[in-house]
Amino acid sequence: MKRLLSIGLIALALPLAGCAGREVVTYGPPPAYSMAARRGFEDGVRAAHWDMRHGRRPDFDDHESFRDPPVPPDLRNEYRRGFHEGYDRAIRDRY
Repeated sequence: MKRLLSIGLIALALPLAGCAGREVVTYGPPPAYSMAARRGFEDGVRAAHWDMRHGRRPDFDDHESFRDPPVPPDLRNEYRRGFHEGYDRAIRDRY
């Protein structure tokens, strides 16, 4: 019985040990950001992760959503500021 219990505990501990070294990083825009800047920040983080996954060189202004933001014209600068910040933070945390 003790042997069976020991095997069960080891079997349970092995998958958990593999996760112990992994750090989960979450990104969130600063609370003072406007809705356009928050959206830009989140899009920038996604764009940086896409670039890293596909082996592309880091270049935030190479993305269509940065060049032509999906927001009204009067909010474009806010969106771009958020996009740039999110992109830079994701790249900086990765390297």
